[in-house]
Amino acid sequence: MTIEVKQLDRVVIRFAGDSGDGMQLTGDRFTAETASFGNDLSTLPNFPAEIRAPAGTLPGVSSFQLHFADHDILTPGDAPDVLIAMNPAALKANLKDVPRGATVIVDTADFTARNLKRIGYDENPLENGELEAYHVVALNLTGMTVESVKEFGLSRKDASRAKNMYALGLVSWLFQRPVESTIKFLETKFASKPDIRDANIAAFRAGYNFGETAEEFSVRYEVKPAVMPTGTYRNISGNLALAYGLVAGAQRAGLAMVLGAYPITPASDVLHELSKLKRFNVTTIQAEDEIAGVGAALGASFGGALGVTTSSGPGISLKSETIGLGVMLELPLVVCDIQRAGPSTGMPTKTEQADLLQVMFGRNGEAPLPVVAAQSPADCFAIAVEATRIAVTYRTPVIVLSDGYLANGSEPWQIPSVDSLPTIDPNFTVEPNATGADGKPTYLPYLRDPETLARAWAIPGTAGLDHRIGGLEKEDKTGNISYDPANHDLMIRTRQAKIDGIARTIPPLHVDDPDGTAKVLVLGWGSTYGPIGAGVRRVRTVGGKIAQAHLRHLNPFPSNLGDVLRSYDKVLVPEMNLGQLAMLLRAKYLIDVVSYAQVSGMPLGAAELAGVIGNLVEETEGIDDDARHLGTAAAKLTHWDHLEGAR
Repeated sequence: MTIEVKQLDRVVIRFAGDSGDGMQLTGDRFTAETASFGNDLSTLPNFPAEIRAPAGTLPGVSSFQLHFADHDILTPGDAPDVLIAMNPAALKANLKDVPRGATVIVDTADFTARNLKRIGYDENPLENGELEAYHVVALNLTGMTVESVKEFGLSRKDASRAKNMYALGLVSWLFQRPVESTIKFLETKFASKPDIRDANIAAFRAGYNFGETAEEFSVRYEVKPAVMPTGTYRNISGNLALAYGLVAGAQRAGLAMVLGAYPITPASDVLHELSKLKRFNVTTIQAEDEIAGVGAALGASFGGALGVTTSSGPGISLKSETIGLGVMLELPLVVCDIQRAGPSTGMPTKTEQADLLQVMFGRNGEAPLPVVAAQSPADCFAIAVEATRIAVTYRTPVIVLSDGYLANGSEPWQIPSVDSLPTIDPNFTVEPNATGADGKPTYLPYLRDPETLARAWAIPGTAGLDHRIGGLEKEDKTGNISYDPANHDLMIRTRQAKIDGIARTIPPLHVDDPDGTAKVLVLGWGSTYGPIGAGVRRVRTVGGKIAQAHLRHLNPFPSNLGDVLRSYDKVLVPEMNLGQLAMLLRAKYLIDVVSYAQVSGMPLGAAELAGVIGNLVEETEGIDDDARHLGTAAAKLTHWDHLEGAR
């Protein structure tokens, strides 16, 4: 049988099954294969909060979406071109996202009357015509897996667990992915369990070989490697990039790093990764609770290390008093908030960016803090280094905002040279810095650098530099306890001026406005970078004039932000909250920005944003022409129009 090879510029694939079916592992392995091939990629894991959700139910469905291309892309894709559904629940939960004409590969093994009824199907959708709009490939993947591994003497239950590898092998064949890395991975992962190792490898190879011989597939697809700047790349998730960035920042500052953390979704991976990096003078403390974690980190900073604590929204609430203590002590502390859907416990495995106002103002008194936000999984590295620079240079706690979408998602990362990273000088005080009233040398812990307003930082135990610390208000220069009203006013204003002054060391906001004639600016922050960029590209593709800018520094804002906002007739601010950045911009700059809010627990969609952006451009420019309906046209552009690759 002759198999046609069809060239594609990009594809979105989604693996879906029970949370115990290994869909995250399957997606990770396909991602690793794709990264080694050289495609640009972006991923979106989506799984239930329960450790083992009920099998065969809609709430128990776990999925992993991967978008890969031969050009630069920004998002995991709005909709899958190929859905691999391992049971009826996976099919029903994901079918609403699948466009007409897409390929749906279904494992038929669990399509029994009982399983169908459990999720609300009265009839088998594979037989009643419900799926006529799709290219359906119905295969008994479980049965074929069990048959392919029978020589290893496993029980049917254990044998069927390899069905995810069978599916991975089949899809690897379909898209001509390299397979060596997956085989090596399985050999390493199951080295102590030879039967399991061999069965998984056999299932993987059987799935690959099935594609070669099966009549169901007359076409294979090829997506050529993407052209990227010369360099060394690896695929990296946001949490891993954040961990590496924290270590890099500490190394550039010449400091030991101490992480005090309590496990919480979706931040726990940072703790896990840093615990592997002791050789870089990293100490990790899994504390008994959130308060103990941040207390240990702040204590480490007092001792002359870089203190770091990681959490998500609920944990940040608990840490707030100690973060306020860090403001009063004026010590470096990096606080990483990997945001998730709230309030309270909320939806632990779903994404959101609704902690902005909490990290800006969620402390008693006037307690200003720098806030920075990563815009992509790879950018988590750079933002961690930047947070370290600010914390050490200005002697202040710094909040780093990421979220579940960035934390668990991944993309190619060009590994930077060490020399390209900033040098960070802790500038410890090692001798008395003033002369006392008695004419003898003395140490003033709150004597400030005239440029940064950072106070002196002396390692405890340094001879002659003993001093008082605590949460009570400090006297200017001496650090002694003071209840004097004028001194309190001075210290409040000085701490605020120190944070405001950071703006002098951050780059001005860059605006992407190709010909400088756009009347509408789309301004985002955090993980909306990719969806906004993809939406803007769609609008430009159909002729719309639109400018785009993205904030990585949220407190203080870039010094030119006010001028940028005033340069446009309308400013659209899409957020995964109810308009928190929009509120801050209105309050500070008195500009009535247009807020677009979504809090579904999922990332913003490119097509959805393209419609909103296009409609605002039409309204602002006074376009009243059905032939130039930008919003509708941009939103309806097909998946294959090079949208995200358009410049």
